[in-house]
This record gives sequence, structure tokens and C-alpha cells, in this order.
Amino acid sequence: MSTVTSPSGPAANARPFLHGPELAAIGRALQAGQYGHGPETDAFELELAAYLGVDDVVTVATGTAALHLALLAADVGPADEVIVPSLTFCACIQAILATGARPRFVEVDPRTLCVTAEHIRAALTSATRAVMPVLYGGRAVDLSPIRDQLADREIAVVEDAAHAFGSVNGDRFVGATDDLTCFSFDAIKALTCGDGGAIVPRDPAEAGRLRRARLLGMTAVWEERVRTVSYQVSVPGFRYHLSTLHAAIGRVQLTNFDKVAARRKHLWRRYAAATIDIPDVVVVDLDVANTVPFNCVVRIAARVRDAVHARLHAAGIQAGVHYPPNHLQPGFARWSCALPATEAVAAEILSLPFHPDLTEDDVALVTAELTAAVAAETAACDTAAVLTGLPEVRR
Repeated sequence: MSTVTSPSGPAANARPFLHGPELAAIGRALQAGQYGHGPETDAFELELAAYLGVDDVVTVATGTAALHLALLAADVGPADEVIVPSLTFCACIQAILATGARPRFVEVDPRTLCVTAEHIRAALTSATRAVMPVLYGGRAVDLSPIRDQLADREIAVVEDAAHAFGSVNGDRFVGATDDLTCFSFDAIKALTCGDGGAIVPRDPAEAGRLRRARLLGMTAVWEERVRTVSYQVSVPGFRYHLSTLHAAIGRVQLTNFDKVAARRKHLWRRYAAATIDIPDVVVVDLDVANTVPFNCVVRIAARVRDAVHARLHAAGIQAGVHYPPNHLQPGFARWSCALPATEAVAAEILSLPFHPDLTEDDVALVTAELTAAVAAETAACDTAAVLTGLPEVRR
């Protein structure tokens, strides 16, 4: 059972989920007196690697830090382009800009809200240094049709798997497919450290570079630093390490992760079944058999989406929108381009409340309110069209 006291049920779009032992784990870490990178962090990395079936995992302070360091590990820098879908959290774009590179925005498949291999192939230029597929909602992205082309051109795949810890790509976990894969462990992710992230490196040498970069470029590991009178800084770096306190939370979360994964799959399926007969509402396909869902997103006619959103909030249900397209953001206007499919689907999407504390009754309440809101706003739009002499919009 969760010990979190923040709003539960459909009143919260998303919320942290704790199992209980996290508090004791933090207490032990506090008593140990090592609050920066320490033994808990190292142990968490080993456990993450074992769970995913990979040789190594490098933990960092946030998912954004993971993306930034992964891009740097791929030698992305000024004059380079990184292909990225516009429909993603702005952290992706900020990480690209932090390297001095520029984003090249591409479309997504409206059915999955994920970029496809063909979208990426069409966007490749001589300046492309990396591609950043975003695993929206936790769904894996299949780049097999262009793998050879990317390899031939030495274009790195920096996978934004912030939503996708525990999801499967083929017969392997996301993160075990030989890409630079980046996870987020922030408060509302399926596995949380309170805040945190991780990178799956491609080889031991890359793992070493990432570890130096996350600790301000220092070459000494934490044990050596506390036993010597000096340390050496060999490369530029950042204060991006994952603290012992956050790692202690993550270790408890990982021990219980399979229960959370099963609960999220169950809730997503309940939503899918409950919304299937709502006119003009379509659930975005997450391939739930292979995905640990981060969210449950529906598409609603753009002409009523905003009004439905307002009605749900008035009823105490915190629906959301994930995400406003980045190519339309003022801060990224320099790299804007025409993306009609993204703009169309972005005006339709609505994220329903989704977290492991939801009950069957919560799902029923949300879907009942959604049904009523869509019906009311659709009728209002049709009536307004008739009153203004415009043709009635057919559904």
C-alpha cells in the first residue's frame, strides 16, 4: 500500500507511489552519513543492470541529465543536428541545446504518438549526429528498418525511455538493445527515486566517461576521494550524480517494481475497456502486452477537447495534456517547421488520471465523467453550428 499522502484517486492526474520501506531505507542512508554518491548508489546501479540484463548502468540526478550526458557521450556538439519528435517533454530539446547542437523536429504516428523509422529516415541530413526516439507512454520504438543506415553513417541512437522502464522491445527489456538508453526516475514514474535518472552505456569505456562526467570530471571514485589528499579532474563535467538518499528509495522501488508494472497494465486495460464505447474517443495504443504504461491518453475531437478538459477539472478530475508540441514553443521558434500531423493530434490528446493508487471505482468515475463531458460538448458544438447557419459537423 502507498504511504504517500498527496491527493489520490481521480483528483490527481499522476502521483508518487511508495511501498512503505522507503522511509526506513532513507533513515538508514541518513544514519550512514554519506549523502552524495555512495555505496547505496553503487548497489542500485548493480541491481538495475541485473534487472535489465545489461552489463552496466550509470545513474544520474535526473532524466534530463541522462539525456544531456548521453548526447555528449555520442560526441554531439555544435554544428550537429539531433532528430527528435516535437511531441515530447521539453527536457529533450533542452538537453540537445545544452550540447550546442540543434533539434530537427519530426512527426509522430497519430496512432501511437511515437516517431517511426520512416519519419527519421526522411529527416536525415549531412548534419545528423544522433536520433532521439521518444518512447511515448512507455511504448518501445522499432528502428530496425534504419539500423544499418544509421550505423553506416555513425549516427547514434540516444533513446529517451523516460516513460519506459520495464517495457520490452522484442525479447529484451528497453535498455538492453545496445543503444544509449536514458531513463527517468522522477516522482511520478513507474519506478521513482524521488528524482533521478540512469543511462545504459554501450560499452565499458563509455560507462567510464559517463561516470567521470557526472562527477565534475573527477577520475577518482568516491572511496578513493575520501582516502586521499587530492583528486584529479581530467575532463569537463557536471554535478549530475544520484545521491545515496535517492538511490535508497530506488532500491526499494526496484524490489517491488513487478507489482507496480502489473498494476499499471491492469489499470490501462480497464480504461481501454471502459472507453471503447464512448463516441468520438479513441485510446492511444501503447502495445500494453509489452509496455509498462506511464499514462493513459485518449484522442478527442479537437473542437471539443479543451472544453472537455475544463469540464473534467470542474468535476474534480485532473486530466492533462502531454505534450504541447515543442516546434511551436517560443523558446524553440528558431527551429520550427511544418508538422501538420503533430499539430492535429496535439489538439486532440487528453491524459486521464493514471497511477497505481487508482481503484476500479475511480476508473469508472473518470470514464463516466468523460462520457458525459464529450456528449455535452459535442451537442453544444453541433447546436452552435446550426444556430450560426454553418453545416452541422458530422462525427
